[in-house]
Amino acid sequence: MLSFRLDNSPHRNWPDYLAERAATARDPRLQRYFSAGCPAPGSSIDDAPLLALDMETTGLDASRHAIVSIGLVPFTLQRITPGAGRYWIVKPPRPLTESSITYHHITHSEVEQAPDLNDIVDELLEMMAGRLVVAHYHRLERAFIDSAFEARLGEGLRFPILDTMALEAKRYRHSWRAKLASWVGKTPASIRLQDSRDRYGLPAYTSHHALTDALATAELLQAQIAHHHSPQTPIESLWV
Repeated sequence: MLSFRLDNSPHRNWPDYLAERAATARDPRLQRYFSAGCPAPGSSIDDAPLLALDMETTGLDASRHAIVSIGLVPFTLQRITPGAGRYWIVKPPRPLTESSITYHHITHSEVEQAPDLNDIVDELLEMMAGRLVVAHYHRLERAFIDSAFEARLGEGLRFPILDTMALEAKRYRHSWRAKLASWVGKTPASIRLQDSRDRYGLPAYTSHHALTDALATAELLQAQIAHHHSPQTPIESLWV
C-alpha cells in the first residue's frame, strides 16, 4: 500500500508517487514506466515533453465499460509531431453496444480483429514514459487506463495529467466573471473539446476519433498557454 495520498496537496506529489510505484510494481513493464518518472514539478511547461492522449470507450463508467481505441500524439509547446503518434483499436472484454458504435463508429468486425490492450502495453508505456500526458477530461482517460491495467496486470496505472478541459473550466466556469454571468442567467460556456477550440479560432475536426481528438487536444493546449499562461508556467500549477 502506498504511504501517502496524492490528493492531500493542491500540488500533487507525483515524483514521489512514481518513485514508490517503481519500487513496488511487480510487472517489469510497469517498473520501467514508473522508473522513467515525470518532468520536475517546478520546471516550466515550455520545457516539458508532452503527450496528447485520447480514447474512445463503450461508455463512461470505467467499472462497467471498456476502451475501444487509443490515440497518442507527442508534442511540445513549439511543435506537434502527429507523424510520431500512434493509434490503436483494441478489443474490449465486453461486447460493443449499438449506442457506442453510433458514437465512435468503431464496428464489431473492427474490434473482432483488434488486439487486446495487453498486446500493446509495451508500446503504450514506452510512448508515455517520461512524458506529461495531456487530455481533455482527465477523469475519463485516467480511470479507464487504471481500470484496464488493474484487470490485465493486477496493478493499476495512475500518472500526472494536464487537463485542457479543467483549464477551460477554471476560466469559463469557475472564475468570478463566469459565476457573475451565471447569476444573471447567462448560459454557462461549453467546455467540450470543439467548443473550447472555437474560442481560440482553431479549426473543426471530425470528433470521436481518438487520434484526431488527441491532435485537437495538443493544439488546444498550445492555444491556452499562448493566450492565458506563460511558457514559464510551472508544471505543478497545471497538472492534476
